[in-house]
Amino acid sequence: MLGTQHLWLFVVSGLLLNITPGQDTLYIVGRTLAQGRRAGLLSVLGISTGSVIHTLAAAFGLSAILATSATAFTVVKLAGAGYLVYLGMKLLLERPAPAVGPELAAVTASDWSVYRAGLLTNVLNPKVALFFMAFLPQFVAPDAGARLLPFLFLGAVFVFNGTLWCLVLVWTAAAMSRRLQRSTSWGLALKRASGALFVGLGARLALSK
Repeated sequence: MLGTQHLWLFVVSGLLLNITPGQDTLYIVGRTLAQGRRAGLLSVLGISTGSVIHTLAAAFGLSAILATSATAFTVVKLAGAGYLVYLGMKLLLERPAPAVGPELAAVTASDWSVYRAGLLTNVLNPKVALFFMAFLPQFVAPDAGARLLPFLFLGAVFVFNGTLWCLVLVWTAAAMSRRLQRSTSWGLALKRASGALFVGLGARLALSK
């Protein structure tokens, strides 16, 4: 189909990879718990956009630069790690706000800043770029005349399924968040925990090889 092979195996493998907890999963859950459902949805949109960018990069061969250049990999990795630490420190240092109802921890930043944060955490993760470059080609048929179309199709399927799973995560985390955020102390604790989580993710990314 469209120059692909073993499409059913690709879909199953992609779903298994999506439900395996990783940086994006932890980021979405942490953001939703700390700032509510709207922030979670905007984060999903940003991460999905980042996955589209990675698909295009893999299709046009740009991801090969990260695979062959240790310097490029390190620069992108440290930029992504630094950004995660920055986001985490903002939550850790944020002052508590008075309770204003069930949505105590509603998004205080602009929609654009929340979306941009999700986008950058995904785009600045070189491991995601290498994953797309290594995973997608396995399901492109050897006799496919043009490789670009199969790459784009497989990437679209993967991003679509991943987005659905991320929406489930947001719905679940938002339900938990609404119950906990009725208390000012719980709302503040959620933000602090999410901030620590983001700092930890940044440190893990910085130490990855």
